[in-house]
Amino acid sequence: MLTAAPSTRGRRWWKLFGIAGVLATALYTLNLAEPVSVACFAAIGAGTVWACFSAPRRLGAEPRAAWLFMAAAALLFLVGVVVRPLVVGRPLIADAFTVPGYVLIGTFFTMLLRSRGGIARHSVLDGLMVCLAGGLAGALLLAAPAAAIADRPAIESVLAGLYPLFDVVLLALGINLTFTARTWPVSLTALLGGMALMVAGDVAYGIIGVEGKTYTSPLLDVPFLLAYVLLGVSALHPSVVGLGRATRHPVQAWSWRRMTLLVPAVSTPFVLLVLVGGDSPEYRALIGACGLAIVALLLLRAVSAVQAQVAAQLHSEHQAMHDPLTGLPNRRMISHEIERLLGTVPPPDTRRIWVCLLDLDGFKWVNDSWGHDTGDQLVIEVAARLRAAIPAGTMLARVGGDEFLVAYLGDEQGALRLVDVIQGCFAGSLRVRDTEVVISASIGIAHAPGDDTPEVTAQALLRDADTAMYRSKAEGPGRATIFDTSMHDRVRERIELEGALRTALVEGQLSVVYQPIVRLETGRPIGAEALVRWNHPQRGPIPPMTFIPVAEDAGLIGTLGTWVRNEALSQLATWRADGTVGPDFYLSINVSPRQLSNAELPLIVAGELLQHGVPAAAVALEMTESVMADGGSVTARVLYELRELGLKLLVDDFGTGFSALGYLRRFPVTGVKIDRSFVSGLGESGEDEEIVRAVVAMSRALGLSIVAEGVETRIQRDALAAVGVTQGQGWLWGPGVGAGDFATHWGARRYAPAPPG
Repeated sequence: MLTAAPSTRGRRWWKLFGIAGVLATALYTLNLAEPVSVACFAAIGAGTVWACFSAPRRLGAEPRAAWLFMAAAALLFLVGVVVRPLVVGRPLIADAFTVPGYVLIGTFFTMLLRSRGGIARHSVLDGLMVCLAGGLAGALLLAAPAAAIADRPAIESVLAGLYPLFDVVLLALGINLTFTARTWPVSLTALLGGMALMVAGDVAYGIIGVEGKTYTSPLLDVPFLLAYVLLGVSALHPSVVGLGRATRHPVQAWSWRRMTLLVPAVSTPFVLLVLVGGDSPEYRALIGACGLAIVALLLLRAVSAVQAQVAAQLHSEHQAMHDPLTGLPNRRMISHEIERLLGTVPPPDTRRIWVCLLDLDGFKWVNDSWGHDTGDQLVIEVAARLRAAIPAGTMLARVGGDEFLVAYLGDEQGALRLVDVIQGCFAGSLRVRDTEVVISASIGIAHAPGDDTPEVTAQALLRDADTAMYRSKAEGPGRATIFDTSMHDRVRERIELEGALRTALVEGQLSVVYQPIVRLETGRPIGAEALVRWNHPQRGPIPPMTFIPVAEDAGLIGTLGTWVRNEALSQLATWRADGTVGPDFYLSINVSPRQLSNAELPLIVAGELLQHGVPAAAVALEMTESVMADGGSVTARVLYELRELGLKLLVDDFGTGFSALGYLRRFPVTGVKIDRSFVSGLGESGEDEEIVRAVVAMSRALGLSIVAEGVETRIQRDALAAVGVTQGQGWLWGPGVGAGDFATHWGARRYAPAPPG
């Protein structure tokens, strides 16, 4: 249950109560006058009753009912203590209130312990040892002498002997409470301190009870007053919300705290044997019986500690080899199993060890759309389906967030049937928290005979299956690919290219070129697209279609995009300052889906615009249609914030992806760029012309600008103009060129009218 954090005043109440309680106790001790003493005691007691009744409920402490029992006990004790001096000759009247109070406190501790997960066996044994020792000491030193007093009603003698036993029970319950805690917050410390003071007060009354007295001085009530104060502090302190939650150690060690309690308990029979053992044979027999019982409990405690240690070790080993979410073996365990399988296949055997690595397609989309809890439930459901579907004896493991591994010993036909079974697990939707989720898995398959070194082959199989799985991912969702050695060359090339790209970013091997965007009716530039180029010192030019996906996969796209934006904005600022371009000229820069998922992007772009002195209206950001289809709430918010800055938002390659009118209406885009695949057929394909015409009509209806990409011929240009396209980009006007060449060929001065002669 979630609760609001206590107010500052609420956090101070326990301090104010503690200070007031100590001052009232001091005033009570001075014994100035009976009304003053009664008022002090009543104020402290009533304050504690109020604190136990209201504060835990207000703070959200659990279990709430337990604190009601404590409040009732505090009220009964208050009445008993106030009444006792007034009925010195009739102590049973005070006992009628006090004895039920002990029962209520015992109920309070029992409920608290149940809420904290109950009592462990070793804690019970420790508590019994302390209880036996305390009960033996109380019985021989206090209860027996009090019961032997002549000329006193038997019921009074019985009650005088019961109080030490009540204290022993409360002491045992309090001790068990400490065994369920790793730390002692203020509430727990105050609660146990209050119980200790109650025991001290009862011991003091027990001592005078040995002399036949029931009350001698107000000083006897000081421990009870301070106990009241500490109980009130315990109820008022914000840490009271944690009293119902255990933080026990997995193994109850022989800590110094335990030894501080257990050593005196074990020593008590020997000390009592010396002090009172000579008084009677009955005393010696009782001491001997309790001593033997304590020793037996100590031996059982030692056995319990060993068993708990072994259980904890086994649990730790299981956790180290299994996935905590699904309970399946983890990567470490299945690696050992593959090594074992490899060792069981002799060289003449034609069977092979097959490893199938599954990666869920679109799992990130599930997490982003419904949250990680739903993602976890989906993983659990997939694990259950796979476990139920694969043949007995086939090893299944979870080796990553959304990755599973299957190890199979058999021939190729059996392995392919197993792949069909695995893919069948994803044929239907999976129901996760009242949501139907349709998902597929990309599978990478690797195999090996059993005649190689097991350790090396196991790792090689896992690596090869991973490589094949990524190949399946590249080919589309739901595919399965068997590893072949040529994949290693592609992986090696991919790794080398990533390293070279990192070097290129550091050493300045990248550059930006600018391709004009022109108005079709005039042929004059109204904008340009900034395009990144990479000229490797040894390999020469590397196409963007080769290194951009590498940047995406390697997490470099953010760094690359930031560099391109700053280069382009700096150049635009220079062109605007020297008159190369006019105020209506805009620069178009590409942004990737990963960049748009960064919630800080609008703030970053705003800072860059301010740094370079470029107005937002002079910049357009291009994105693919997949951003709108796959983007989550963060992406949508980023797009709206970018539009609020005043930037143009263009949909690149429009028509090749999802092309839903709903996306264009839901997101704040300002224009579309018709993909070159539709432009190339203009003048030859009536179908392409109709598609372009439909895009123009739709864009006009939504008030969007239109740019046609890939324009290469005058026929295409004229056909675009005929259907209403106003802007074009492509080789008809030239490729992307460096900043200097762009200024020379496309600068505003080139198109300025000649001055009058």
